[in-house]
Amino acid sequence: MFRYIVNRILALVLTLFIIVSIAFMVVRLMPGSVYEMGGDLSQQVIDALNAKYHFDEPIIKQYYYFLENIFLHWDWGTSAKMRPGVPVFDILRDRIPISLQLNLVSLFAALPVGMAAGILAAIRKNTVVDYFVSLMVVLFISIPSFVFAAALQYFLGFKLGWFPIIYNVSAAGVARWHSMFLPILALSFDPIARVARYLRAELAETMNSEFMLLAKTKGLTYAQSTIRHGLRNSMLPMMNIIVPMFANVLGGSLVVETIFAVPGMGGLMVDSINASDHMLTVAILMFYSMISLITVLIVDISYGIVDPRVRIGGKK
Repeated sequence: MFRYIVNRILALVLTLFIIVSIAFMVVRLMPGSVYEMGGDLSQQVIDALNAKYHFDEPIIKQYYYFLENIFLHWDWGTSAKMRPGVPVFDILRDRIPISLQLNLVSLFAALPVGMAAGILAAIRKNTVVDYFVSLMVVLFISIPSFVFAAALQYFLGFKLGWFPIIYNVSAAGVARWHSMFLPILALSFDPIARVARYLRAELAETMNSEFMLLAKTKGLTYAQSTIRHGLRNSMLPMMNIIVPMFANVLGGSLVVETIFAVPGMGGLMVDSINASDHMLTVAILMFYSMISLITVLIVDISYGIVDPRVRIGGKK
């Protein structure tokens, strides 16, 4: 098992290295210098800044300095446009907690709703309730989260006035959560649908298993056999989709945070790309890549713990 985990971690590091390298090359090979894209800086100041951050050297040397600063000094550079002179890591440190809070709350709020819908659809299979849940699942998965965000913002925020249209940065306590309700709701639709669809399929198959018939013959009622045996056996496979679901929700929040003006990583990434703040853009891509790769690592390790054949890799 230890060797299996080490191999998965090495694969994660290699993948992350490739992603960061590609991101660096893409942003640095864009035409023009960072400090020449707008602004009122004189040519002398631009030349001094390019020399300071090695932008006037060949791309290979820039790549070498980039890797040296990251892996030896954990220095991601400084922001050139968004917050000039401020270290990139300090900017991310202020934004990451808000994004994580928004995404984690939306995911954990979606789990009980999706489970209830999946259980209800499985118990009422091939009825009006099942068809209605299946229809909602198709709609929630097919429609992107930013479409729900715009619709919620217009109807619940603008028309009815029940919630703020944008996130209130200065709010605290209940008022803060009140302004965060619409983006949380917009991000919850997709995980609700995925949990409901998966649990409905697993539970419907489990209900027809032989051990369920045996439980009923022993005197258990329909509800008792469903909760004690059917639901418990259906929940185990579903655990494998919950961890990767966080990465999906995090990716959907890129645009949702921008729509509701949430000061998180999503809006920061869009702004950094528009402002051509290259170092900040690479750091944000690094953050999202780390989240995705860590979720994959957790799933791989869980597979190896549950099924020994996975960690053995087919070797005798």
